[in-house]
Amino acid sequence: MSAKYRVLITDRAWPDCEVEKQELARVDAEVIEAPPEADEAALVECASGVDAIATCWAQVTQAVIDAAPDCKTIARLGIGLDNIDVAYATSLKIPVTNVPDYCIPEVADHAIGLMLASLRNIAFLNQQTKQGIYDLSAAPVPRRVSSLTLGLFGFGLTGQAVAERARAFGMQVIATNSSGNDYGTGTRMVSFEELLEHSDVISIHAPLTEATQHQFDAAAFQKMKSTAIIVNTARGALIDFDALKAAMKNEDISGAALDVFDPEPPDLSDPFFQHDRIISTPHAAFISQESLDELRQQAARQVADVLVGKKTSNVVNPEVYE
Repeated sequence: MSAKYRVLITDRAWPDCEVEKQELARVDAEVIEAPPEADEAALVECASGVDAIATCWAQVTQAVIDAAPDCKTIARLGIGLDNIDVAYATSLKIPVTNVPDYCIPEVADHAIGLMLASLRNIAFLNQQTKQGIYDLSAAPVPRRVSSLTLGLFGFGLTGQAVAERARAFGMQVIATNSSGNDYGTGTRMVSFEELLEHSDVISIHAPLTEATQHQFDAAAFQKMKSTAIIVNTARGALIDFDALKAAMKNEDISGAALDVFDPEPPDLSDPFFQHDRIISTPHAAFISQESLDELRQQAARQVADVLVGKKTSNVVNPEVYE
């Protein structure tokens, strides 16, 4: 006997869909998986006739949504929404959900880890020793971490968690966001220009929108300290990659530690990635066993709620209920 509902999972960053299947089985929904790295045409085919779509990084475009005329909800298996056509879903009264608080400690820890690996020359010196070079003088003499200022671009839950960790190292913390709200943390809120000028480290924790795309362009890098580093665990396109490469070549900044790229995966044959002052990880900041469990269970429950006619948590377009 066939299930009452069909749910398409477009892609995933974990080995299987057992967690999702168990949660959705509670409302008699079966999981349909798209093939790995499916393009738009393949997703359109997979979406035909489904009742809901859950997506990790795949692009859920107007064409994919149109392929599922009975689609009741679209769930983002993550935080950012730049891979979903939310405006089109809203026009069709389809609620879109995300999981905004599932990996805050992981991303905050990763950002701090990237920062320390760069500031303390850990990544570079580790690479040197693996090549048989045991030479302290091969790296520039670092500054004391507690003497430095961390600037946060974006000050949501993750940015606030990074601020808390940075203060434990004795760092001064400043931040900028669109509202100027410090959320009761006592953090000094500054303009974007001030952030660029005064930060020894800039860590990015903002969503990718039309307004923030390529926020860090050539002009921004030229305003940063030549000794500064930039850390990005948010979205690759917040940085103009060509401008970053030029900034490193011209020594406008000292280094970059990146977990996200535009596009993803990046072209690792680019000599940029072999630069001594570049640290790269493969979009890994979000991951831990605990964060994955929270993410998958909550996203699947959101889908299940909507399928049976309930309002669910973290609907990003609540106007669909008006």
